[in-house]
Amino acid sequence: MDSRQHAGENEQLVRRYDYDDGWAVAADLGVAGETVDVDVDVVGRTAIVVVDAGSRVRETELELPGDADQADVNNGVLTIYG
Repeated sequence: MDSRQHAGENEQLVRRYDYDDGWAVAADLGVAGETVDVDVDVVGRTAIVVVDAGSRVRETELELPGDADQADVNNGVLTIYG
């Protein structure tokens, strides 16, 4: 397994994991414990993430290393698998 980590321009922590049979990208959305709606749309190799926390809405784009198979949000962490 190979992993890489970086913080985007909004200091959002993003990690990428490469496996023999696929990859995963994990991003801390900074909303753990809050009641939020998270929508994820994948267009090509870009994930468009919209976080709606009621009084604030934030949109983020994440570049993906390939085609996505699945996306999950758990405890404020978005994980996209391919």
